[in-house]
Amino acid sequence: YAENPPKKYQDIVNVDFYAEEAIPSLWLTLAETVLFWAGHGVRLFRVDNPHTKPFPFWQWLIAEVRAQYPDALFLAEAFTRPKVMYRLAKVGFSQSYTYFTWRNTKAELTEYFTELSTSPARDVFRPHLFVNTPDINPPFLQVSGRTGHLIRAALGATLSGLWGVYSGFELCEATPIPGREEYLDSEKYQLRTWDHASTESIAPLITQLNRIRYENFALQSNHGLHFHPAENPQIIAYSKTTPDGVNTILTIVNLDRANEQNSFIDLALDKLGLPWGTNEQPTVFDVEDLLTGAKYDWRGPRNYVELNPTLPAHILRIVVPLSEDQP
Repeated sequence: YAENPPKKYQDIVNVDFYAEEAIPSLWLTLAETVLFWAGHGVRLFRVDNPHTKPFPFWQWLIAEVRAQYPDALFLAEAFTRPKVMYRLAKVGFSQSYTYFTWRNTKAELTEYFTELSTSPARDVFRPHLFVNTPDINPPFLQVSGRTGHLIRAALGATLSGLWGVYSGFELCEATPIPGREEYLDSEKYQLRTWDHASTESIAPLITQLNRIRYENFALQSNHGLHFHPAENPQIIAYSKTTPDGVNTILTIVNLDRANEQNSFIDLALDKLGLPWGTNEQPTVFDVEDLLTGAKYDWRGPRNYVELNPTLPAHILRIVVPLSEDQP
């Protein structure tokens, strides 16, 4: 069997990627196949389980394709050990699946994205955050309903410069095969008719999230991420800032799918492009919630938030006040 532990694929036969030739005929044939589709305008290639194939092959193939089509992108669908995922990035993969799909708690999210944004991997590894896939119906979504889908959408759209949604997510479809991380009515085995007028649909919010991402360069990068302490373990707060400091977004998410949560947020003002101020003269600045249009006056590093399950996130644009010597 071809294996991707713990799975064993009985319908796939592992082929020999090495032969006596310097460049095996199999490599040439596979490259010709990719180049054929690139010649017809395809520029994004999702590669299933690339970690089960030799690294030298991918390094060679991607270089061959990019020599003719520099704008070609390769997405590694690789749920495997971190070192292997990072190695795929080093040999040329433009983007990669991540463990985001199974990181749900504040501690898990903070630890994982601190690794992705501060370790040496950040220089090569571009994390693509899929909230779900045709093969993966995460346990969190199975039990969390509309609010859970809102939570994961807000996180996916703001933690990384790349995020992905598989059809049905926007309608909060998450009925599983009992005891498994798979969809009961999977489109892999049948044709589905979707009720896009469903009252459960969060498609308008997804549209809004994509518009916010388009209008704010800080959310289009994997860099500039900083987590800010929140007293409540159900509240996570983090900011993203462009290198020039012109655009700063602070995202605050209630991770509790059932209850309203509140917390004081202790902001690292320098990470937001703001002066620290003093107790006597705290920094006063404006924040605009890009989800609701609401505007708030905040003072100093410590500020209070409340989030309910109806809309469990703030996406706040920080308005940096002009200094006295600025026009």
